Amino acid sequence: MPYPAKISTAEVRETALRLLEAQGIEAVSMRSLAEVLGVRASSLYRHIAHRKALLALLSEDAASQLREALVAAASRQAGRPALEAVALAFVTFARTRPHLYALLHTPRPPEVGAGGGQRLWQFILAQVSLASGQPDDTAGTVALWAFLHGFAELERSGLYGLSGPGAGFERGLAALLSCEEKMDSTFSD
Repeated sequence: MPYPAKISTAEVRETALRLLEAQGIEAVSMRSLAEVLGVRASSLYRHIAHRKALLALLSEDAASQLREALVAAASRQAGRPALEAVALAFVTFARTRPHLYALLHTPRPPEVGAGGGQRLWQFILAQVSLASGQPDDTAGTVALWAFLHGFAELERSGLYGLSGPGAGFERGLAALLSCEEKMDSTFSD
């Protein structure tokens, strides 16, 4: 006769997400999660196959939450202003939710697939394409993502020092978007 479960998969996932945000990726283990939930670690394997699978699920959550933040930032705007708002929301997410952001850039098992990460990419691609006027502007999207991730990582690591990045973000974004506009006019001439 089956016995009632003390925990649900959703509860495991939500608790792991809270643990991640509070203490970072290293703190998320099946053992630490079981301790927080008040169950044996072995009981978690009914819900999540292993730690890598758990981190992959949390990475999906991170991608979905970042996408939600970007969608909210872009709402009620179009073109370049929307893209500027998306860029600011991206680095704000990385700044305010550093552990969740860091998880987005950890390798995941191939069987997990892209999922939320793919939806995040598609949204940013659509915003860049709208701003540049180029359908499926993959090159512009890669350039923007690389700039945003690089900026966020440099800030997170403290390499900007006590003075901080100053207006470097705004200047870099303006230069990147101006470069994109110049390339568009060059190719259309």
